[in-house]
Amino acid sequence: MRWTPRRLKLILNIYPPFLFAGIRVTKISPDWRELRVSMRLYWFNRNAVGTHFGGSLYSMVDPHIMLLLMQLLGSEFTVWDKAAGIEFHKPGTGTVSCVVRITDEDLAEIRRKTESGLPFRPTYVLAIVDDEGDPVATVTKELHVRRKHPVAKHTA
Repeated sequence: MRWTPRRLKLILNIYPPFLFAGIRVTKISPDWRELRVSMRLYWFNRNAVGTHFGGSLYSMVDPHIMLLLMQLLGSEFTVWDKAAGIEFHKPGTGTVSCVVRITDEDLAEIRRKTESGLPFRPTYVLAIVDDEGDPVATVTKELHVRRKHPVAKHTA
C-alpha cells in the first residue's frame, strides 16, 4: 500500500503502542528520506528508577527504516526487519529524539546488491539523543531486503 508522509505520520501517532508510550513522529519528509521521532518522559513511560523505559526507547525507532524503505523501493521489493540490538549510554530523562535518514547511497547499494534476486541485509545505526544532543542509546537494525524479480541482464 502506498501512503503519503502526512497520512503515515498521523497513523503512527495514533498507533496505540506509540500513543500510550508517549512516542510522537514529528516529521516525515515529502521525499520519504527522513523521519523524526521524539518521546517525552511521562509517569507512564518511566522505569523503576524514574528514567525512560528501555523498551519504549527501542519502540520509538523500531519500524521506521523498514517503513521508509518500503515507500522508497516500492512493491518490487520485500523489506523486513531481520535483527536489532540496543546499547544504553546514559539514563534518558526529559525528551529524547532520533532522526532516521535514508541516503541516495543506501538506495543505490540496495538496488545493486539485490539485482540477482538474492537478499541483502543492510545494517543501520540510529542514535537516540537527549535535549542536549548527548547519546542516550544506540539502536542497530539489520534489515532483509530482496528484489521480487531479478533484473534481466542483456548481453551484447
